[in-house]
Amino acid sequence: MDIRLDILWIILGTALVTLLPRVIPLVVLSRFELPPKVLRFLNQVPIAVMSALLAQELFLENGRVVPILDNVKLLAALPTFLVAIWTKSLLGTVVTGVVTMALLQLWL
Repeated sequence: MDIRLDILWIILGTALVTLLPRVIPLVVLSRFELPPKVLRFLNQVPIAVMSALLAQELFLENGRVVPILDNVKLLAALPTFLVAIWTKSLLGTVVTGVVTMALLQLWL
């Protein structure tokens, strides 16, 4: 199998572009002790990003807001959220979401 040189350079370039924004802040910030307020803020970033992605998936379809009564994804998300909060089990949460979504699509 031959490797085309241009494809290899594209792969290496994309790897570098992906790696640098992750590694540089880690290396630079690891040398400093950050204030507690900054650490508290940084701890909330993953939650905020996940919430934004989840809200977009639950409430929008083809760039338009889905009415709540017609929103099957939102109906499936409610018991899934409850299981996630009560059990804190990733497997239980995923199984609940998949089963709930399948049942709703079967019935509706």
